[in-house]
Amino acid sequence: MSFADDPESLVGGLIPHLLELRMRILRALIGVGIVLAATMPFSNQLYGWLAQPLLRSLPAGGQLIATGVASPFVTPIKLSFFVALMAAMPWVLYQAWAFVAPGLYQRERRIASPLLASAMALFYIGCAFAYFAVLPAAFVFLAHTTPPGVARMTDINAYLDFVLVIFFAFGLSFELPVALVIAVLMGVVTTRQLREWRGYAVVAIFILAAIITPPDIVSQLMLAIPMCLLYEAGILVARALKPNIATA
Repeated sequence: MSFADDPESLVGGLIPHLLELRMRILRALIGVGIVLAATMPFSNQLYGWLAQPLLRSLPAGGQLIATGVASPFVTPIKLSFFVALMAAMPWVLYQAWAFVAPGLYQRERRIASPLLASAMALFYIGCAFAYFAVLPAAFVFLAHTTPPGVARMTDINAYLDFVLVIFFAFGLSFELPVALVIAVLMGVVTTRQLREWRGYAVVAIFILAAIITPPDIVSQLMLAIPMCLLYEAGILVARALKPNIATA
């Protein structure tokens, strides 16, 4: 007898899953809310820390400006929300994992958990690399190319939006090895094909870097070169994992 023949069984089977999903979403939101409440009192300090790469590249006495009436209040709060979301992301992903894990086979759980942890770590590494290496280099380059007589006066909200885009761009770009490993394990591609496509991948990486980074060669190279190395790392990890999964 199918679910179509017994709709009550279908509804009865869905209700426990929907209740569990609601509980997991509530727990995730509560986790983000707790971290947000902890970061809100330090929102101005957080913004001051975030602004350091730009401030260090400005002339003596240079500073950011606020062109919006409420920007001095709203922008740090906006930053606190993103900081809370990123800090609580392991808890949010754990709730998602706890919801889907019971439906996976043991071998799938064994490989999915390290991939999830690696993806989270690589995202954080990408954001840290962008803050400590890419942004300072990009702002120094832009400072040296500013025409004479032009004062660099950046709006605080525009700066925050710019930095968040860079963070997400580098964080997601550093997920390349995980994406390659998943593609190989799912049978979409093979490690041999990835090696054969290496030349095309390098060209695509440099094009992507030129699109998502600031318009300077320094930041483009600082994204493209690590991505090329991560592409090779993804091939090596996928080649090491594939036989183990096949025999599991």
